[in-house]
Amino acid sequence: MIAHVEGVLREKTPTRAVVMVGGVGYELHVSLTTFSALPDAGKPVSLRVHTHVREDAIVLFGFHTDLERALFEQLIRTSGVGPKLAQAVLSGMPPRDLLAALTREDLAALRSIPGIGLKTAQRLLVDLRDRIGELAAAAVADGGAPAASTPASDAFEEVVSALVNLGTQRVRAERVAREVADEFGGAETPIESWVRAALRRLSR
Repeated sequence: MIAHVEGVLREKTPTRAVVMVGGVGYELHVSLTTFSALPDAGKPVSLRVHTHVREDAIVLFGFHTDLERALFEQLIRTSGVGPKLAQAVLSGMPPRDLLAALTREDLAALRSIPGIGLKTAQRLLVDLRDRIGELAAAAVADGGAPAASTPASDAFEEVVSALVNLGTQRVRAERVAREVADEFGGAETPIESWVRAALRRLSR
């Protein structure tokens, strides 16, 4: 079971990272929160890992903080929430904000996350109610350098790819990405800001 990976970041996108360790490249699925904390390619990186074993594959999920990994592991214990949806949840709301919403049982905040409907939000509140103390103990201050900006001309395909990887149909992802591009008006913007803006549009 892989619990931690430390090596050199080979490549990154808003939903995945490849970390080189001893000549082997490990692919890790990441949230926007972890993506924004990643260094530039070629730099050292250290990530907490959840190893998800399926019948046909072993999938690694990477996290910048203990809190994010703890939230992910509690989310996938909830009925109807698989790893892909848990990744989308942590992309739609930063870990500390998600913990706060769970603590105050804020149903509206949970329903604002793309992919989370009323029934799933209610299940999260019920299933995680007794685990809030455990999650709070895992809370740590988020670190990392400020996110790098991405020129608008280069961001469109990354935004579309991220939305598709998070479960959006490509035609809809392209439409929303164009709307976000118009919203930012060509300004250089962190890619995670682009994706979060697109996710907000999808949740309307």
